[in-house]
Amino acid sequence: MFQRVDRQAPEVRDLGELLASHLGEHGVRQHRISRLALSELCARMFTMRHSPIQDAVPVPARRPTGAGAALDLEPFTSAELDALFRGGEAEADFCEAILARAARGRGAVDVALAEGLHALRQGDRLPQLGCHLDDYAREVLDLGRRAAEELARLGRELGSRPLLREALRSGRVRLRAAQTVLGVAQGADERVWVERAARLTVRELEERVRRAGALPADEDEAWLTLRTTLDDEERAAVDEALELAGELMPGSSRVEQVEAIAQELAGVLPAHPDIPDADHLRELGGALRPIAGGSRERERAAELETETERWPLLSAVPEVPVPGVPLDAGATAQELDAALRELARLRAQWDDVVGYCGLAVKKSRLYQLLGFASFRHYCEERLGLSARSVEQRAALEERRWRSPELREAKRQGLPFEKLRLLARLPDGELGSWTPRAHALTCVELRRALEGEAERQLRAHRTIRVPLPLRIAALLAAAVHTLRQHLGTPLSTGTCLALLAQHFVDTWRRAVKFARTLSRKARDRDGGECQVPGCSHRAAHAHHVLFRSQGGDDAPENLVPLCAYHHLRCLHGGFLGVTGRAPALRWSLLGEPWDGPRP
Repeated sequence: MFQRVDRQAPEVRDLGELLASHLGEHGVRQHRISRLALSELCARMFTMRHSPIQDAVPVPARRPTGAGAALDLEPFTSAELDALFRGGEAEADFCEAILARAARGRGAVDVALAEGLHALRQGDRLPQLGCHLDDYAREVLDLGRRAAEELARLGRELGSRPLLREALRSGRVRLRAAQTVLGVAQGADERVWVERAARLTVRELEERVRRAGALPADEDEAWLTLRTTLDDEERAAVDEALELAGELMPGSSRVEQVEAIAQELAGVLPAHPDIPDADHLRELGGALRPIAGGSRERERAAELETETERWPLLSAVPEVPVPGVPLDAGATAQELDAALRELARLRAQWDDVVGYCGLAVKKSRLYQLLGFASFRHYCEERLGLSARSVEQRAALEERRWRSPELREAKRQGLPFEKLRLLARLPDGELGSWTPRAHALTCVELRRALEGEAERQLRAHRTIRVPLPLRIAALLAAAVHTLRQHLGTPLSTGTCLALLAQHFVDTWRRAVKFARTLSRKARDRDGGECQVPGCSHRAAHAHHVLFRSQGGDDAPENLVPLCAYHHLRCLHGGFLGVTGRAPALRWSLLGEPWDGPRP
């Protein structure tokens, strides 16, 4: 199983001594930093321990558990940022070197997590833990759904790419580069692409992979927020269409349902453009986030890579091998779970450094002084991580710098995913939600916050839907085409209601939904699977007391479940439920269980 880390190495107390043996030997000037928070960061996060297997890989010490365990650094002020990055070149180099080193460590842990998540998917390991992979990753490992799926895919694909796996585990190829070439580094071409991944910039890799026709979708797609007013009749039409789209596409998100409603117009009205111009997008209202990675940015990145000769003057960052995690094919689900939890704790410590120093570098625009076209360019080329991942943590840090209540929530040990949900609240409301966040799972907290936000929007007769640019463009084109077809400058809310009504008129006659006992039970509980911590939609209704054992069809004896929990977990004998709805008691492998917990 995963190798244990030796925790007995002596602590380094003096800041200069702390970094002399580590950063100093890699070209970073040694100096004294007066900033208390940065000193605390180093003292708490860079007390090095060494693995008995890979002594060259320093890792942060285990964070203590319980209240107050999370890293809680005093935020920088604007004046301090200016003094740190503009007034002292040495201090700026120092902070940037810490960030680069932390990013390498975090990337190495992600590779280990990738192989562990893939192993967890094999056989009945996940049913033994009572979870879908995305729910386990979110609740236990503090990983978002998309990040977990990407890592699990990486772990699966590395099994058939031994050269890429070896280069990635040794640190010769960084995580972002490996993800870029994953679709083409296979078979006889694997060795060529591995060498390119070790030698070329991410931008150059993307260009070559694009020419090979295998570039994955842009992970940093811009988003538009649709916010418009609806009267009661219009809101009823939109609600009915969204509910119908959810029935037609079980498990679909709100974004996918809006896409289906907008797509329906294409079959009956004149063709509309796939990508409308800016005037069409403005018809929807809301705010459009600037598109990352546009053509001008790529051109500027190419120019700077040539001008700086790929930044050879930046302090060297050593290769970081993946923590020793030899996977035993016979490992139990519980052994894998323990190992993944240990890796998640290590990742969280690196993430604290990445978020804190990443925001300092971003706010100061140091990346521009270092010769990068954008913060995204800096993250991918210098840090070796996806810009989305770094920016999420930097954004949370920025919100924490402004909010004493969010700083207190972090000090109490709330994980990243819960903090990210709470960060959307105004300061006046955040403090009252913190105690609830400790008691709820991430999915329960998200549903509670979304429910509260939905109630407030309905009170103001408003609908708010975040949409990726691709779907926002489709909806904008449909609204534009509808207005042209009717010859009337209707409001966005009215157009949305007309699109919704057309969708309902088209599909309601084609699909019949009987009011079965199963459907009534699902409607009663909002259509959600009732297993603690499950984020998936219910597809079945399970008899708590089997009818073969004398159970009846009373609503209290029916619990809505997703197909996975019903068929794989409950009928597979791993999960159990007793009681009468809604007072249900759950068990996992015969032991009382209230859902996945960190």
